[in-house]
Amino acid sequence: MAKQLKLGAIIQGVGGNMSAWRHPDAVADASVNIDYYKRQALTAEEGKFDLVFIADGLYITEKSIPHFLNRFEPITILSAIGAVTSKIGLVGTLSTSYSEPFTVARQFASIDHISGGRAGWNVVTSPLEGSAANFSKKEHPAHAQRYRIAEEYLEVARGLWDSWEDDAFVRDKESGQFFDPEKLHRLDHKGEFFSVQGPLNIGRSRQGQPVVFQAGSSDAGRNLAAKSADAVFTGHETLEQAKEFYADVKARAAAYGRSEDDIVIMPGIGPIIGETEEEAERKYQEMVGLVTIENALDYLGRFFEHHDFSQYPLDGPFPDLGDFGSNSFRSTTDKIKQSAKEQGLTLRQVALSSVTPRSQFIGTPEKIADLIQQWHEEKGADGFIIHAGTPDGLQDFTRLVVPILQERGIYRTEYEHDTLRGNLGLSIPENRHTKSRRLAHVSS
Repeated sequence: MAKQLKLGAIIQGVGGNMSAWRHPDAVADASVNIDYYKRQALTAEEGKFDLVFIADGLYITEKSIPHFLNRFEPITILSAIGAVTSKIGLVGTLSTSYSEPFTVARQFASIDHISGGRAGWNVVTSPLEGSAANFSKKEHPAHAQRYRIAEEYLEVARGLWDSWEDDAFVRDKESGQFFDPEKLHRLDHKGEFFSVQGPLNIGRSRQGQPVVFQAGSSDAGRNLAAKSADAVFTGHETLEQAKEFYADVKARAAAYGRSEDDIVIMPGIGPIIGETEEEAERKYQEMVGLVTIENALDYLGRFFEHHDFSQYPLDGPFPDLGDFGSNSFRSTTDKIKQSAKEQGLTLRQVALSSVTPRSQFIGTPEKIADLIQQWHEEKGADGFIIHAGTPDGLQDFTRLVVPILQERGIYRTEYEHDTLRGNLGLSIPENRHTKSRRLAHVSS
């Protein structure tokens, strides 16, 4: 049987660019419309998707993407989505730079119990320097430090998730014993950034621990993913780039003593689908036509700490920004500067291509399915995160592309499991204290 493709759907409310909300078919208040989120999640579950994903950020300005200005917080909306779905995974972004491990471990463990083992945490370090001002911090941690914080943070969270062994809660009414005290463990962590005693006040779920996702593609991000993540969100313009990233992260994982199958790599794509190539192109041009150059400059500016690009000539060369942007979206800003230099692009060209990129994944359902299958079979991806390229993009994908993938035998027709780990093909992590006892028993 062919290795099965994994799929996730990102729910982005009114859209991932500056002007998607203006489309005639867009739900203008989608970012705070609970019924919209429920419909999107149920559509993805009908399409047998592995997960829905809620992204997040902690800093806005008046020039931010409309969706960012007024949107649900991930933990809250995932709980609501979990109540109306039964199989699909529930993944949300939460920052390690501006939160506490005990609280976050408890929140995701709670969602895991509420949903019956379907929770996932997208670990991010928060790229925007303005975030510090919203959390009583004098300065935003440097890029390298943010990843050191994240690594220790994740170590603490996973330790807290193992506070209780799987069979710790006896609940024997006759004897009056609620739990076995030998199976409760304090963490007593003291590290560079955190001091956490524990134990966590909630036990392990049916999938053992929430699934950990990581979304950075810089060198530090790749290392964190290879060492600690169960799955990786990434983005690539070409199959060659995807294959390089895939091989690199899998090799780094192996260097940490992990198997290739211990980590699932899922690039994001924004397919625009038409019954014909002409229809798909028309849909793409409709989206392009909604964007003004002022919108595009604001969108581009966010990657560079909301830099004001309007001060430069639009049709002059993309400005030389030096290291600017390296402490925010480093992998993205490096890519923008490199491609602009190599291709001799103007500021106008860079801005417009950033806000409405022309993806390979524009065309008929067969073309989209062919590309997905090629990327999957040539080891550019274990699966994909689907961004709706148009207001009806998720519905188009599940209705038109999913059946083709199923007919080719590379995508499920029914869920194999009812936990996120099970559907992603990831093993349940054994409780560290149970494992220690088992190994001690074997050695004796």
